[in-house]
Amino acid sequence: MPVRRTIQLARVFGVRISVGISWFFVLFFYIFVLTPYFHEALGGSYTTAYLVAVASVLSFFLSLVLHELGHAFVARRNGLQVLGVELWALGGMTRTSGAPDSPGAQFRVAAAGPAVTLAVIAIGLLLGEVLAQDHHFLAIATTRNSEHSTPAAVWLGWMVALNTLVLLVNLLPAFPLDGSQITQAVIWRLTGDRNGAARITGRIGQAFAVGLGLVCLYVFTSGRLFGPFEAAMGLLLAMFLYQGANSAVVQGAIGQRINRLTVADIIDREPAVIPGDLRLLDAQEQFFARQRRPWYAVVDQARHFLGVVRPESLEREIAAGRPALAVSDVVEGESDLPMEISDEQPLEPLLRSEALGRWGGIVAVDRDGVLRGVVTVAQIRKALRVVSGR
Repeated sequence: MPVRRTIQLARVFGVRISVGISWFFVLFFYIFVLTPYFHEALGGSYTTAYLVAVASVLSFFLSLVLHELGHAFVARRNGLQVLGVELWALGGMTRTSGAPDSPGAQFRVAAAGPAVTLAVIAIGLLLGEVLAQDHHFLAIATTRNSEHSTPAAVWLGWMVALNTLVLLVNLLPAFPLDGSQITQAVIWRLTGDRNGAARITGRIGQAFAVGLGLVCLYVFTSGRLFGPFEAAMGLLLAMFLYQGANSAVVQGAIGQRINRLTVADIIDREPAVIPGDLRLLDAQEQFFARQRRPWYAVVDQARHFLGVVRPESLEREIAAGRPALAVSDVVEGESDLPMEISDEQPLEPLLRSEALGRWGGIVAVDRDGVLRGVVTVAQIRKALRVVSGR
């Protein structure tokens, strides 16, 4: 998903918690809507109802943060880079770099959030029974007549009820909910096909969304069971879930086609490389001045990969009065940039490579470190456009 500009609220054990600017408007809107509700439920002071509404909305979003942190920490333990947690109007998302490489890892990451929410509900129930005194705690959350209960009990009852609803909805097997990820992990484990599992789960999500839409449409036209507002919201949810499920089906289909691509289909076996003993000034004139690229691979006389050189590094050294310096003296490159890749290796694992995201390409070497070719993002995009029929 594209990265949006967000405002950082906090950082928890290195995980960035952020929100979009629209989140603040949603926050105040929820407080505005809930204050009359709590005033009717509690009676008495309107200020008390307002404070309970503020506490309820803030604690709701806090529980969403805990839910997403569950995903984030388990994702990190399973080798994924966590980019951050972002809150939005009705929930949140955990952004990661790459995807789980096994059905077990996907299941653990997907189930971690609901497990945290379940723990929040359990703790709320235990505390609620203490705060509710002589009243049944769960009844407080489902009635507007709670004048004999304390504000703390009403707040906690509302929180438990809302988190229970969030948990039940989130476990539905429809994208992009956690239930769909759990379902996909199970199907992936049974079939051994990640992309096939995505397509099957997407079809399940489509069927569920259509069924939900038909039920809500019946309710909307007949006026039974629920009111028109609830039915309309259900229709919007059904449309949202269907779009997510449809995307999963398409991605699964494209992924299955990508599986048929190998490194041999896209690798550039004769990339432009710079000899390591070439002077910086000559490298600038012969390579970067003719075709400016983000970097060039640098090799020795036996074509052993030495690293890469960027135009910025080269220009900085020349400006500092060292144009005769050898290119091999200014090379850079992390250990994951060169990879030992065989021609038969599927393309899909390369798409999850961190080096591909940082450098825009991967240098293919053999066991002796001899450069055999380069795989770039541009080559991959061209192959994906052909595969997807675009």
